[in-house]
Formats: sequence, structure tokens, C-alpha cells
Amino acid sequence: MANYLEAFSLADKVSIVTGGGRGIGLGIAKALAGAGSDLVLVARTRSQLTEAADFITKEYGTKVEIISADLSRPDSPAEVVESVMNRFGRIDVLINNAGSNIRKPFLEVTPEDFETVMQIQLRSAYFMAQAVAKEMAKVKRGKIINLASLTCKMAVPNISIYGAAKGGIFALTKSFALELAPFNINVNAVAPGYVRTYMTEAAFENKKSCEWMLSRIPLGRFGTPEDIGNTALFLASSASDYLTGEVIFVDGGWMSA
Repeated sequence: MANYLEAFSLADKVSIVTGGGRGIGLGIAKALAGAGSDLVLVARTRSQLTEAADFITKEYGTKVEIISADLSRPDSPAEVVESVMNRFGRIDVLINNAGSNIRKPFLEVTPEDFETVMQIQLRSAYFMAQAVAKEMAKVKRGKIINLASLTCKMAVPNISIYGAAKGGIFALTKSFALELAPFNINVNAVAPGYVRTYMTEAAFENKKSCEWMLSRIPLGRFGTPEDIGNTALFLASSASDYLTGEVIFVDGGWMSA
């Protein structure tokens, strides 16, 4: 009799998680480690990476390497991938989670604001995927999971740059999936709804705003990093081998309401 849980195992796999030091990235890292994957956590703040790595190693016993890097730098994606290949000799999973946001009314956004968000949200995801896919294509296997958002399909005031970047993530997920399918590389995205993290804290500061958000969520609660991690684990595992080019909304039913 088949053991279907084996399809979710990531034993002997190596996964890169950008923005892996806290929030949703850390939630995803925990899920992958819990399934047996060794990890490379990438972010700018070394202290957060060290704390996350220590916790994961103690809790799950997997190997965890950290790379402090500014992925908005054009050379960073290739440097990160080279470092991982030198250390592990393989990359099985990429989680493109690094992000930033600037909350401003559209009429006040500057070109500098636009570049700041786009460089980390969209450009880094594009070129991290490219650098990783070049290695995956050599062995004809791999999983690339991008982090999109509700805002790739709906408008939210004062985060127009973020919404535009996440719309780009939606589109490039489809394009990458098409071009990388001949190499047996699956490309999908997770689009979280309202998850309380350091980056969304401003949205939760107003009680009336929170009540309105909850009223729109059929399941009646906000998401957690663990909710997103569980979905990412499915997409990273062989359980999703026949799934590519999809954007999965993990939003408590918001987009269906």
C-alpha cells in the first residue's frame, strides 16, 4: 500500500528561502525543515538570520546555512546561488519571499520609492529565479515558489507600488512555468491574504480596519505564517509534481466572498 505522506517529504533536499529570518519567510522555513529539508536562509539582517537558524536547527535538526545579502543589488542573486552550490552542490527548492513595502498615497510616491520596492519585490525575485533555474535545468528538476499577494488581484489604498510588484509576480510565475516546464521545473506562487507580520503591522493598528478585514474573511480569522508555510511545503514537495503556473490564494476565502 502506498504511503502518501512520503510525497511530502523533503529529506535530502536543499531549499533557499529569501527573507527567511522572520515573518512568512520564517514560517515557510520551519515547514520545509519539518519535512526534512536542509535550508539556506537569505536576508539583509544577520542577527535575525542567526536567531532563526539557531531555532530551526534545535527544533528540527536540519542543516541551516545563512547568507546575509542585499538582494536589491544586481549581483546578489548570482552570488547567493554560487555560494549555495559551493556548500551543498544542489538546489531543489527556491522560495522567493524577500519583500519590502512603502505605504504612501499614489500622488506622493517618488521615483526613489518606486525603485526601492520594485528592486526587492520584483527584480530580486526575477533574477533569483533565473540564477537558480540555470542550476536546476542542468539536472532537470526543481521547484520555484514565489510569494504573491491578494493585492495582485485587488486594489488596496496607499500600497500601489507593492500591488504593482505583486501583479508582476503573478505574471512572471506564469511565464517562468511555461519556459521551464521542458526542464521539469515547477513554478507556482502563494498569494497570502491578511497575515499579521512585521510588514503588515500598519494594517492592524486601526481597530475598525481590523473589524472590516475580518468581516471579509469567510473563515473568520487572520492567516498565520504557518498557514502559508503549509501551502509552500505542498508546492515544494513531489505531491505537487503535476502542478505548475498556478497562483494559490491562501486568504481564508477572501477572494471567493
